[in-house]
Amino acid sequence: MRNDEDDDSPAHCGTGKTRLYVDAPMAAGGDVQLDKDQSHYLVNVLRMGQGEHVLIFNGHDGEWAAEIAEASKKAALLRVIERTRAHQPLPDIWLLFAPVKRARLDFIAQKATEMGAAMIQPVITRRTIVSRVKDQRLQANVVEAAEQCGLVALPEVREAEKLDALLDRWSEREGPRRILFCDEAAEPGGSKVALERLAAEGGKGKPYALLIGPEGGFDAEERARLHARKDTVAISLGPRILRADTAAIAALAAVQMILGDW
Repeated sequence: MRNDEDDDSPAHCGTGKTRLYVDAPMAAGGDVQLDKDQSHYLVNVLRMGQGEHVLIFNGHDGEWAAEIAEASKKAALLRVIERTRAHQPLPDIWLLFAPVKRARLDFIAQKATEMGAAMIQPVITRRTIVSRVKDQRLQANVVEAAEQCGLVALPEVREAEKLDALLDRWSEREGPRRILFCDEAAEPGGSKVALERLAAEGGKGKPYALLIGPEGGFDAEERARLHARKDTVAISLGPRILRADTAAIAALAAVQMILGDW
């Protein structure tokens, strides 16, 4: 997913140092072997060599400074020096969304990661047009966003699942997690009140799942089923029609502001 020729990461999002996500344990004095793609990026693209320093993280042990101990084109080796930042857990807010076309799907994964979603999952509704989602592509976008924006925690990426099947097992599998259902038919203006009511009832910092529908909206039976659930709160995204990718980010921003860690 990394564009070697045109890194358009926002200036405010960068850390000023090269950061890499590595799926390896972290300990001072330990070695981390980079895979072929990471080695290529470090040595051939960034032109970094032995003795230079990078920042690395694995999603649960914080961020660490490391030195390039070996710098071959296919198998670079890092030596871990010291931890620079402790682990920072994400607020327990999930993003469930009907998948869209590839470029917009990339956008959702990247921005949801930057905004602190703890889990990202495509959900297939009855009006969903895009039914096949590449989990590896979603994961790659999540990793790239975390590397660029200084995150030390990564959202979990789950496989796509049909909405009906998800709801059938929700209470049993997810326990008390409330569903915040973005209802295109809801009256505009009530979302802030609904979210603030949840916060006032002790809901700030609690587990939530934000559900975004497809471009054509939820069908009548899906809406009726969601409204009938006791663990679901319907919210509006205003009087204007939003694209599905815009709706996902707008809703996540509102929820993070009132119920998350913003």
